[in-house]
Amino acid sequence: MPETAPTEPRCRARDLGISLGRYKPGRWNAITDVAGVRVGHSTVTRGAGPLRVGKGPVRTGVTAILPNPTNVFEDRVVGGGFVLNGAGEVSGMTQLLEWGLVETPIFLTNTLSVGAVSDAAVKWMVERYPGIGDEHDVIIPLVGECDDSWLNDIAGRHVKDEHVYEALRTASDGPVPEGSVGGGTGMITCDFKAGIGTSSRKLPETLGGYTVGVLVMSNFGVMRQLRIGGLPVGEVLEARYRPANRRTRNYGSIIAVIATDAPLATHQLNRLAKRAALGIGRVGSTAMHGSGEIVLAFSTANQVPRETNKMVYRMKILLDQRLDPLYEAVIEATEEAILNALCMARDMEGVNGNVSKALPLDDVKEMVTTWQADAARQAAAPPLRGRRPPAPDAAARARTAPAASAAKPSAVRGAEGMARPARPAGAAAGTAGTQGSPTRIERQDARSDSQEAKREAAEPRRDEAPRGAGARTKDGAGPRPDGGGSGEG
Repeated sequence: MPETAPTEPRCRARDLGISLGRYKPGRWNAITDVAGVRVGHSTVTRGAGPLRVGKGPVRTGVTAILPNPTNVFEDRVVGGGFVLNGAGEVSGMTQLLEWGLVETPIFLTNTLSVGAVSDAAVKWMVERYPGIGDEHDVIIPLVGECDDSWLNDIAGRHVKDEHVYEALRTASDGPVPEGSVGGGTGMITCDFKAGIGTSSRKLPETLGGYTVGVLVMSNFGVMRQLRIGGLPVGEVLEARYRPANRRTRNYGSIIAVIATDAPLATHQLNRLAKRAALGIGRVGSTAMHGSGEIVLAFSTANQVPRETNKMVYRMKILLDQRLDPLYEAVIEATEEAILNALCMARDMEGVNGNVSKALPLDDVKEMVTTWQADAARQAAAPPLRGRRPPAPDAAARARTAPAASAAKPSAVRGAEGMARPARPAGAAAGTAGTQGSPTRIERQDARSDSQEAKREAAEPRRDEAPRGAGARTKDGAGPRPDGGGSGEG
């Protein structure tokens, strides 16, 4: 069987009581909370036992994301992206980064089915928009991939046209199925079964009221790296699962898709996509050598037509100073989307009897509850006696720190506060005015290095004795304790 019989009920990450940021999710806590965005899946599972290429077992599928409610070809949306580690692929991304426009649905599937999905997407779009390749430009569908070969007969290339059409046909703007569905059917994260996950954040009206949604196909990492709500859950579970068989020959990957209704330009969406990488890192990814961490982003606020009467289009663009809340929202939503993929997936057996175990939710909840109880006790504990007073904050330090302009000049610091290279004392002494030496122009408001050297040469050092009976001789011998000379009898 593709998935084993349920051993415990599955739930989403926030149902375990995990703290996942300060912004509230949207209605569905999904990418579909961004108005107009739709998501559909086609899941392909059949067979069991040893791998027979072309026959199975099959554990794969395709996921489709439609960026707007009309048609993305004629009413394109502004897009961008970011590659944290490039051991992966999203076909069409080169053009996306160059033009900053999304003009096809976005698809997620396995590595060796990228070509088949792209071909089916082209067929689907040409049927609807016959001018493609004639009166209109050609298209390059956006298709992202991850390697599901540990559970799936990936070389059999079992994703066909009908599966792409099914994902497009069933796309809806409501709740999104998660876990082992669509393109995420055979995916694994930190040695636990994962797949598709999604989450969203709704900013308060004072910050613009914008919505950010993230959908991931998660397939990265090893168990010891897993962190949930900041807790080292993977390290705790590692000993228990050490005897279990795990994938060892591939690092996996993750493709993240960000949608927002904030009016952002391409350069802003590129920056938003970079912050998704921070959310991926929160769950434990180190972007391994063989792992592909690739992020796509688009905004539904501006729909760019292919043509206008004057070939001019006006866009609304949010000022960059208002981006910080969106950055925080996308980090939170990315982290939660990955955890939702882990929490919703069940045990799965694939090729050659390989089994990917589901994340043990009861154990995770117990860890989270224990930590929260400890944190509450520490917060309620009375302050310790003799505790050092709190250090002054940065503002107080800034108020008491002397300004650079108030410090006196020295040999290594000019009067204007700029550092300059130091020279040994006396290095410039006696050189002024000699034949062949350049004339120096000294500042009126600060001693130069040569002036400092002259002053030091004119004043005897405090630790030197006056020249005479008590002075050291050339060979370094000092005065004898009996008052005699230092020479031989």
